[in-house]
Amino acid sequence: MRGYFAVGVLEISKSRNMGALMRTAHAFGAAYTFSIGSEVTRHQVRQADTSKAELHLPYFDFTSLGDMARPRGMELVGVELTDDAIELPSFHHPLRAAYILGPEKGSLTPDVVDACNHVLKIPTKFCVNVALAAGIVLYDRHLQHGAYAARPVRPGGPSAEKQTHVHGGRFSRTGKFS
Repeated sequence: MRGYFAVGVLEISKSRNMGALMRTAHAFGAAYTFSIGSEVTRHQVRQADTSKAELHLPYFDFTSLGDMARPRGMELVGVELTDDAIELPSFHHPLRAAYILGPEKGSLTPDVVDACNHVLKIPTKFCVNVALAAGIVLYDRHLQHGAYAARPVRPGGPSAEKQTHVHGGRFSRTGKFS
């Protein structure tokens, strides 16, 4: 898997959704999880997260978008069902991304959407659960950056093996190779 990513939610109000999101992020190899303006406590999230993800990846609870810190070069990607968002199957995931999803009872705020480098949507008839939406987006990212064999034209498994990484020669700052 190339790059790194984080996933979080704006104004989440249900600890079980945050726990499920953390478990999903942990399963897909997230660098960290976060929330902005959360209505749930860390204790409630720990009780809801059955994988104990907080022992393996950091969880940050920011009070506002302006309070949110992220590594330089990490692009903010909003996940929201809007008319002008990029459909997930057509979206190229940045190598360094922080995915932010809207709350259970609403949408991403206009200031959050404006702060996003990209806004994508899952092409469904209506909104799905926030933790499920995170799982769909992270699975798509995993397919795109996981170096899997191309899908076959016919039903069934791949016709080619997954390519293995080939290491190049040794690099020297003097311009000489050993």
